[in-house]
Amino acid sequence: MQNLSRLIVMFLVTSILTGCAALIGAGAAGGAYEYQNKQQLNKLEEDLKSGNIDHSEYLKRKKLIEEGSIIY
Repeated sequence: MQNLSRLIVMFLVTSILTGCAALIGAGAAGGAYEYQNKQQLNKLEEDLKSGNIDHSEYLKRKKLIEEGSIIY
Protein backbone atom coordinates (compact mmCIF):
# COMPACT_ATOMS: atom_id res chain seq x y z
CA MET A 1 0.00 0.00 0.00
CA GLN A 2 2.85 2.36 0.80
CA ASN A 3 4.44 1.73 -2.59
CA LEU A 4 1.16 2.54 -4.29
CA SER A 5 0.93 5.84 -2.41
CA ARG A 6 4.48 6.74 -3.42
CA LEU A 7 3.73 5.89 -7.02
CA ILE A 8 0.62 8.07 -7.00
CA VAL A 9 2.51 11.01 -5.46
CA MET A 10 5.34 10.66 -7.97
CA PHE A 11 2.82 10.55 -10.82
CA LEU A 12 1.05 13.67 -9.56
CA VAL A 13 4.30 15.61 -9.10
CA THR A 14 5.52 14.61 -12.55
CA SER A 15 2.20 15.60 -14.11
CA ILE A 16 2.25 18.99 -12.42
CA LEU A 17 5.85 19.71 -13.44
CA THR A 18 5.24 18.61 -17.02
CA GLY A 19 2.11 20.75 -17.21
CA CYS A 20 3.98 23.80 -15.91
CA ALA A 21 6.75 23.29 -18.43
CA ALA A 22 4.20 23.08 -21.23
CA LEU A 23 2.54 26.29 -20.06
CA ILE A 24 5.87 28.08 -19.83
CA GLY A 25 6.79 26.89 -23.32
CA ALA A 26 3.47 28.02 -24.73
CA GLY A 27 3.81 31.39 -23.03
CA ALA A 28 7.30 31.88 -24.42
CA ALA A 29 6.17 30.96 -27.93
CA GLY A 30 3.21 33.33 -27.67
CA GLY A 31 5.44 36.13 -26.41
CA ALA A 32 7.86 35.64 -29.29
CA TYR A 33 4.97 35.73 -31.77
CA GLU A 34 3.62 38.98 -30.30
CA TYR A 35 7.12 40.47 -30.35
CA GLN A 36 7.31 39.65 -34.05
CA ASN A 37 3.95 41.38 -34.58
CA LYS A 38 5.27 44.46 -32.79
CA GLN A 39 8.34 44.48 -35.03
CA GLN A 40 6.14 44.20 -38.12
CA LEU A 41 4.02 47.14 -36.95
CA ASN A 42 7.15 49.22 -36.32
CA LYS A 43 8.50 48.40 -39.80
CA LEU A 44 5.12 49.22 -41.31
CA GLU A 45 5.11 52.64 -39.64
CA GLU A 46 8.65 53.28 -40.90
CA ASP A 47 7.58 52.37 -44.44
CA LEU A 48 4.66 54.79 -44.22
CA LYS A 49 6.82 57.63 -42.87
CA SER A 50 9.50 57.08 -45.51
CA GLY A 51 6.93 57.05 -48.31
CA ASN A 52 7.50 53.44 -49.35
CA ILE A 53 3.77 52.75 -48.96
CA ASP A 54 0.67 54.93 -49.00
CA HIS A 55 -1.89 55.26 -46.20
CA SER A 56 -4.37 52.77 -47.69
CA GLU A 57 -1.63 50.12 -48.02
CA TYR A 58 -0.58 50.88 -44.44
CA LEU A 59 -4.14 50.31 -43.19
CA LYS A 60 -4.48 47.02 -45.11
CA ARG A 61 -1.23 45.62 -43.76
CA LYS A 62 -1.91 46.87 -40.24
CA LYS A 63 -5.28 45.12 -40.27
CA LEU A 64 -3.65 41.84 -41.31
CA ILE A 65 -1.10 42.07 -38.51
CA GLU A 66 -3.77 42.92 -35.96
CA GLU A 67 -5.98 40.00 -37.05
CA GLY A 68 -3.13 37.59 -36.29
CA SER A 69 -2.41 39.12 -32.91
CA ILE A 70 -3.97 38.73 -29.50
CA ILE A 71 -2.61 42.03 -28.15
CA TYR A 72 -2.73 44.45 -31.09
